[in-house]
Amino acid sequence: MNSIMLLSLLFIGISFLVSMRLKSKFTHYSHLPITNGMSGKEVAEQMLRDNGIYDVKVISVEGFLTDHYNPMNKTVNLSPEVYSGTSIASAAVAAHECGHAVQHATAYNWLMLRSRLVPFVQFSSSIVQWVLLAGIVLLNTFPMLLLGGIILFAITTVFSVITLPVEFDASNRALAWLENKRVLVSKEQEGAKDALKWAAMTYVVAALASVATLIQYVLIFLSGSRNDD
Repeated sequence: MNSIMLLSLLFIGISFLVSMRLKSKFTHYSHLPITNGMSGKEVAEQMLRDNGIYDVKVISVEGFLTDHYNPMNKTVNLSPEVYSGTSIASAAVAAHECGHAVQHATAYNWLMLRSRLVPFVQFSSSIVQWVLLAGIVLLNTFPMLLLGGIILFAITTVFSVITLPVEFDASNRALAWLENKRVLVSKEQEGAKDALKWAAMTYVVAALASVATLIQYVLIFLSGSRNDD
């Protein structure tokens, strides 16, 4: 149990550092206007049109770095700074979220798989910590409870891992479009790539933390099983 706590603290620290770096990068590139003066809203709408998508709305939502694509109501949701901003960060984030809209429109395999897992992840996330805790406490008397918790946690881990190709692909689509349509000049393009790289790192850290924690729980279960023998 102590090893899991230490592992959690380690990844919390790494996640915090990556998050701070992302915010720093976003702030930096938010102060660098793009040459053509397009706002995030305009970038998003243009990318959607260029990909033949006309049933997705671009709207503004409250918050900082709350940008996301909602496949349920087909909306690209941009934070105020991205929606109205005319910076490198605004263009990069807006295009990235539209990358998800393009994935949805083209039935991108990894996105479709991720979407199908959502109900299972929502259920698993609501009870997994309690099942794992009870499973560790009752390991010597009811080891199958911990195994059940491991299976629930594995679902969330698979979800985290599947998220990686979805996010990287969305960024690749965004950067390719920004370059091909010459929305950004060369130096601005490099900035957009840097900003999206750090955004992707947050998902990488989350996936690694989930995989490492899952392995720890499996080792605890196997150790308990050997002790029973």
